[in-house]
Amino acid sequence: MGRWRPPQAASTALITRTGHDALKAELDHLWRERRPEVVRALAAAAAEGDRSENAEYTYRKKQLGAIDRRVRYLGKRLESLKIAPDAPTDRGAIYFGAWMTLEDEQGREQRYRIVGPDETDAARNWISIDSPLARAALKKHVDDEFSAELPGGRATFVVLDIHYGNVPAAATGSGSG
Repeated sequence: MGRWRPPQAASTALITRTGHDALKAELDHLWRERRPEVVRALAAAAAEGDRSENAEYTYRKKQLGAIDRRVRYLGKRLESLKIAPDAPTDRGAIYFGAWMTLEDEQGREQRYRIVGPDETDAARNWISIDSPLARAALKKHVDDEFSAELPGGRATFVVLDIHYGNVPAAATGSGSG
């Protein structure tokens, strides 16, 4: 048996300006600070002698490989990403970059922001444009009802609010921003 896996579906190449800047900063940090630091530690571990039983040397080689893989990925990904405008012309509908407040079937309210797949963050309620919830919510307006096929099953939501830009004032106290 081989390790063959079917290719993953291509993710959307959209990103917010903030997300793009964060990825560039990560690439810069890895290349200018983190990688040279690990290379120095690797050289020091190599100087200790027998590399076959040198755990520090093995660890640093793996660490350097992980940094190099991430640097290659970020370099290629940043070239392919397109920075989306801050807000669409129709600010009354849900599009990329929108903050949306939804009410589920049990009456619970939740606020989400639709972002690119490279900047999703569950702790901040930032969901990917490629997620089932975001796909189902696209182009909906306030008071629209829609259903989405989620991992836990089909769920129905009502759009309560749509906002573009920074975290809405009502969201800052809810832990979602």
